[in-house]
Amino acid sequence: MFYSLRGKLILTQANVAVVECGGVGYRCQTSLSTLRKLPKAGEEVMVYTFLYIREGAVDLYGFADMEELNCFKMLIGVSKVGPKLALSILSDLSPERFALCVASGDAKTITRSQGVGAKLAERIVLELKDKIKGAEASKGFAAADIPLPEDSTSIGEAISALVVLGYSQSEAASALSKLDPNLPVDKLITLSLRSLAGQ
Repeated sequence: MFYSLRGKLILTQANVAVVECGGVGYRCQTSLSTLRKLPKAGEEVMVYTFLYIREGAVDLYGFADMEELNCFKMLIGVSKVGPKLALSILSDLSPERFALCVASGDAKTITRSQGVGAKLAERIVLELKDKIKGAEASKGFAAADIPLPEDSTSIGEAISALVVLGYSQSEAASALSKLDPNLPVDKLITLSLRSLAGQ
């Protein structure tokens, strides 16, 4: 229903940003990561939004970039992960770092977020990895026409991380094919995101 909001930022507080559009103030729940990226109150801002409807409540969530919104939507799709826990994770981990944790099977890092135990972190990694594999199978991803270095674990992890962030495997492989495969995985992801955003 709501894709984004653009207007004047009139208030920020713990995990909340209020954006005024056309005289109406929209209260967006958000992560600390997004709050750190927002301008000062009174300045223009744009956030990507997600309307969460449940019994007895309608909540609006806002994020500074599409990658964080994609991570949020994937997280709340995991069994036993609600919006509050999703925001907790995204307050501690950037979208790139979270995607890398999923791609590399690093559940331990996710447990650093408040309210996330070892079992839940492992469930998040398992379910999201399975979704990536399912998407690859259903769409017939092969990216075989895009030359990538052989035996490049870093490239493979970066592709998986970019898929977590909402890109197709072919888009990710195309962006990564232009980069040095010897770069650290987090650097590969960051540079690929810049390239994809500029397309």
